[in-house]
Amino acid sequence: YIEKDAALERRFQQVYVNAPSVEDTISILRGLRERYELHHGVRIADGALVEAAVMSDRYISDRFLPDKAIDLMDEAAAGLKMEITSKPQKLDEITRKVMQLEMERLSLQREKSEGKSAERTRLEAIERQLERLKSQEAELEGRWQTEKGLIEGVQQLKEEIDRTQIEIAQAERDYDLNRAAELKYGTLLSLQGKLEEAEARAAEGGEGKQLLREEVNADDICTVISKWTGIPVNKLQQSERAKLLRLGDDLHRRVIGQDEAVEAVSDAIQRSRAGLADPRRPTASFFFMGPTGVGKTELAKALAELMFDSEDALVRIDMSEYMEKHTVSRLIGAPPGYVGHEEGGQLTEAIRRRPYSVVLFDEMEKAHSEVFNLLLQVLDDGRITDSQGRLVDFKNCVIIMTSNVGSGHILDDVLENGSFENDGGTRDADRREARKAKMMDSVHQHFRPEFINRVDDFIVFEPLTEVQIRSVVSLQLERLRERLADRKISLDISDEALGYLARRGYDPVFGARPVKRVMRQEVENPLAKLLLRGTFNDGDEVVVGLERRGSLGDE
Repeated sequence: YIEKDAALERRFQQVYVNAPSVEDTISILRGLRERYELHHGVRIADGALVEAAVMSDRYISDRFLPDKAIDLMDEAAAGLKMEITSKPQKLDEITRKVMQLEMERLSLQREKSEGKSAERTRLEAIERQLERLKSQEAELEGRWQTEKGLIEGVQQLKEEIDRTQIEIAQAERDYDLNRAAELKYGTLLSLQGKLEEAEARAAEGGEGKQLLREEVNADDICTVISKWTGIPVNKLQQSERAKLLRLGDDLHRRVIGQDEAVEAVSDAIQRSRAGLADPRRPTASFFFMGPTGVGKTELAKALAELMFDSEDALVRIDMSEYMEKHTVSRLIGAPPGYVGHEEGGQLTEAIRRRPYSVVLFDEMEKAHSEVFNLLLQVLDDGRITDSQGRLVDFKNCVIIMTSNVGSGHILDDVLENGSFENDGGTRDADRREARKAKMMDSVHQHFRPEFINRVDDFIVFEPLTEVQIRSVVSLQLERLRERLADRKISLDISDEALGYLARRGYDPVFGARPVKRVMRQEVENPLAKLLLRGTFNDGDEVVVGLERRGSLGDE
């Protein structure tokens, strides 16, 4: 408004106010700590202040310091205050168990009159269990009330000291020196002595295992950040360490073969969660190459499920939808004045709402060349600006791109020389290196050097062997068993039938995709008809075998 009038603007001096640094924010938080401790009635550790400044600067990109760090500290302190005023989890579990047993006891007392010995025995066991649980409940209730009373006593004294200091400041402003001296050297000293005694009593009462905690620590700050952003920044617990260490094995259960790809992906995730990845770039970026049906998309789905417990956490962008130049704007949003400007982009909106994701760009060779210009900044700096001018952070994303470019070299080699034996021999290794070199030549012909240089790793997916197809069949049968488990129907298959399905489903050109077709034709369709006819009912066992004429049969 002022800049529109040049004469008016000249009457003002411009003052640029930048956001404070992380170090300045820590100093600001230390100055505010006492006020927030008094407001919430908890203590805030210095480590929590440092964590709030550092983590908010790293993970919350759409706000500025010190506001976001102050809000982190405020919410963490409020959460701890709610824990103090609420019933402890251990006590709440015992109370719920007592209520459940009392309801069961009332039900059994009505049946006891009928003279059933089993009910009498169960009733006696419930009485003994209730007696023990009520004793524990009374003990925990007493400890909780005692600890809560000590914390509230300290809080009341702190509030009285704060009010006294306000009165002292007011008396000094009014030049009422007698009143100021009386408050400063009488009331204030007395309250401070009482506070020291109360804190000493609280410390003595907490020598054992406390039910309540009254200090905000770094873990509380991490919990709030995880809730805000969905990024698991909490310190690694033992269970998560074990999960990360076996990530490669878990991926192998979903993706048959492809050792190089699985190892590269699991190493990248482990490196990121250990804090060794470059914080200015995405967690990892991979370019998967290979023929169709060998597990490129399946590996991305498996990674999303293992990291987020759901395949829905995968942000999938089908690049066949971006073959024309004007469709590129859909990734970051339409420019101002165009239809859909307010809606945002398909890519940027998905990452802005879920910044910790697996992003899959499927069939990259079909995308228009302008798409690669857009991805250069994402791969290099881990960020991009959408059509609304908002900065979208990709630094916590795993970016996976798939392509069939050069897959003809693999198929030609397989058709001429046969598939690999997977014995680790020198001949197989030489063939792999030769085929990868040919595929990289195809990549260099199709994609520009500035794009290729920004990708962390190019991984070649090998064609599946007949032995691996047999493992794929076993995996598909296991998924069928899971669907039948809802009806408590078990499924068993003979080795001959398994081998027959593997032979029918093996095609080096189409990979594992024919397996699903064979499974539908040979197993699922006949089984569905038998279930509809009532041949099999809930709780039955289905055995799949091979008939003499070479087709499957159900028993």
